[in-house]
Amino acid sequence: MQIGGLQKLSLIDYPGKTAAVIFTQGCGMFCPYCHNPQLVYPELFEKSLDEDEVLSFLKKRQSLLQGAVITGGEPMIQRNLKDFIKRVKNLNYAVKLDTNGAEPEVLKSLIAEKLIDFIAMDIKAPFAKYNLFYKGSVKNIADSISIIKSSNIPHLFRTTYDKNILTQTDLEDIKNLTAPSKHITQECGK
Repeated sequence: MQIGGLQKLSLIDYPGKTAAVIFTQGCGMFCPYCHNPQLVYPELFEKSLDEDEVLSFLKKRQSLLQGAVITGGEPMIQRNLKDFIKRVKNLNYAVKLDTNGAEPEVLKSLIAEKLIDFIAMDIKAPFAKYNLFYKGSVKNIADSISIIKSSNIPHLFRTTYDKNILTQTDLEDIKNLTAPSKHITQECGK
């Protein structure tokens, strides 16, 4: 797995848990306000962290940490994500996945195997404007929303937005897509 960074302690990234945050490299979206471009654009990648070193760190911190957040970039484009999560779960960590929802089949598989304990999905725009961020099929995004909402796994949806790109009406449309689930909005740069 391409791991671009490790935050050794977070009190805010996994609701109700102390957690380590594992940042994967690579993403299929191109958000103009991305706050982690060094994880998205291959020309900005630094040397990947060794998977075994990250797992060794987690093993040493078992008495202090309750969860592991796997974020990015976009974790679900990692070829061996499932095996990595299994190794994290074998250390008795709860796993939170942050995703953009572009890989619904991977998401469905992780849920079916009970590998995810919490999901946060970023919704970039109402479907009519998704092409500003993503060249893939918006059906992937719709499918992921549906999979998450019906999963019985604790989850939330998030939208980071630029007021020059999305309007209040757009934000209301996004909230309608995710209802009745929790949806958080945050203006970029604030």
